[in-house]
Amino acid sequence: MRLYLILISLIGYVCCLSSATALTYKLHAHEFACFFAHAPEKGLKLAFYFAVQSGGSFDVDYSVVGPGEKTILEGTRERQGDYVFTAKEPGEHRFCFNNEMSTFAEKTVDFEISVENESKDAKLPSKQGTSPEQTSALEESILKVSRDLSTINRNQKYFRTRENRNMSTVKSTENRIFNFSVMESLLMISMAGLQVFIVRFFFQGARKGYV
Repeated sequence: MRLYLILISLIGYVCCLSSATALTYKLHAHEFACFFAHAPEKGLKLAFYFAVQSGGSFDVDYSVVGPGEKTILEGTRERQGDYVFTAKEPGEHRFCFNNEMSTFAEKTVDFEISVENESKDAKLPSKQGTSPEQTSALEESILKVSRDLSTINRNQKYFRTRENRNMSTVKSTENRIFNFSVMESLLMISMAGLQVFIVRFFFQGARKGYV
């Protein structure tokens, strides 16, 4: 029971350090879409990850704008990105995707926006019989586990992106092979019909000349 309570405390401790939003959004052609995250105070770490899962050449334009319309990050025709920056001012941050360069291709974008509080002011609830040294060591262990989980999560997203892109390439290749096979079959049938017509024409012409 005591171990269960400690685990609940750890979960609450980790959750209070960061807040994250992970979404999958279908970006239509000529669309410009923005999403927002609020940093309550300066000095907080904001993490921004995105990956184009399908559509077109798997690329998109992006920009990150902070309070006062100050551009923090921007890029063109990027397939994916993983960035961490410090909020220099408190306020609303805007994360935008631009697909205006595409004439007809829709693009599916996976992205995650997280606000991380690395302040040491947040303390783990103390338990009876634990010394400050033990609590500090436990905090460091929790932070290490949290960082490792974030790394594993990002690796999983990377492999998922690679899988989706490879699957899209396979499907595109299959469609091309199928279309080429259909065209080849139609061409062979047309050539066979043309040969039959030519042979019949020659025989009919020869028979008329013989008569």
